[in-house]
Amino acid sequence: MPTPFRVALIVEMSGTYGREILAGIARYQRSHQPWSVFLEERELRAPPPPWLLRRRWDGIICRSMTAKLAKAFRRRRIPSVDLNDLYEGLGLPRIWSDMRAIGRLGAEHLLERGFRDFAFCGFRDEPWSAFRRDGFRDAVGRAGRQCAVYESAWLGREAPAWDRDQEQISRWLRALPRPLGLMACNDLRGQQVLNACRLAGVVVPEEVAVVGVDNEVVLCELCDPPLSSVAPNAERIGYEAAEMLDQLMAGKRVPVQEQLIEPLGVITRQSTDVLRIDDPDVAAAVSFIRERACGGLRVEQVLRHVAVSRSLLERRFRRYLGRSPQAEIRLVRLKRVKQLLAETDLSLAAIAQLAGFVHPEYMSVLFKRLTGQTPCGYRRQATTESAKNLKKNTQGLNFSVGPA
Repeated sequence: MPTPFRVALIVEMSGTYGREILAGIARYQRSHQPWSVFLEERELRAPPPPWLLRRRWDGIICRSMTAKLAKAFRRRRIPSVDLNDLYEGLGLPRIWSDMRAIGRLGAEHLLERGFRDFAFCGFRDEPWSAFRRDGFRDAVGRAGRQCAVYESAWLGREAPAWDRDQEQISRWLRALPRPLGLMACNDLRGQQVLNACRLAGVVVPEEVAVVGVDNEVVLCELCDPPLSSVAPNAERIGYEAAEMLDQLMAGKRVPVQEQLIEPLGVITRQSTDVLRIDDPDVAAAVSFIRERACGGLRVEQVLRHVAVSRSLLERRFRRYLGRSPQAEIRLVRLKRVKQLLAETDLSLAAIAQLAGFVHPEYMSVLFKRLTGQTPCGYRRQATTESAKNLKKNTQGLNFSVGPA
């Protein structure tokens, strides 16, 4: 039996993007000759591990590539695939996300929701952020619209100066026209923008709709409101990188080129789950409903909050949303029921209470009428899909931590 190739993976495990790259490598390995793989837990911008250049490798896939490191790999004639997002022209085959396409997708998502004013919040002197900004701005420009831009230095995830930066974003937002469609360069920046909106007294998504990038699921769900996000196809990047490295290690020639991978799409959450609403009363009512619907909210309470007549509010809701205030309350409650069915083992009675229904029987009847499924049937389907995804993500390589 041939000795497996020794391959070093210099890929961060701290975020969803890096873990999905590793999942793509694992998917490739399941149908090909396995490697002996070495990997350590690391942050994206951590320096290469000290053992990297002291060991013999048949191949390397690296996200932390620099000119110095690429030169060392070339000098040692180590087959290598570059996955970095910062540097171009390093003389190695490179695969990375199509950053401009990511920006265009964010713009199209907001344009589809009827927004006419746009903004981008990114990081200065970061090529990946600049490419996403340019893609966003170009798409907005083709629609005949302008784009405001705010950029500041990337200070890292833990930098205390972020509080000051957040205050500056808040002041910037106050000066922009609303309703506004805003794209953040990544989900971390998106979270910061949402916090700045709260600080500025700006309602999300009715006044400012926010979309991030990377679909860091836990971070997006922890945001208030949950953050919509453009999902890159990082798993495909991993698969393509593994396939390319296999060819290099087999002695095949691979042209030194850049391969761009298109994003998967936008994962819509509450931060952009809205149509552009010019009517301040409707915007305020929708925001109030989304905050209070699962607490037993009634239409009469909404009317007291916005101080307009029921008939007028009904007409305005149907104009902008195509449904009544009562239907909007039901829709918000239904979304909460779906979430609890998919993510918890709570009884139907407990779910009904958390979603604002007095009687679980009525919740079940309404759920079946609006979705075509019973709550139990929906839960079984969600559980099956979750199990399939878990199996998919846990199959693959047997990783060693550090070199043997």
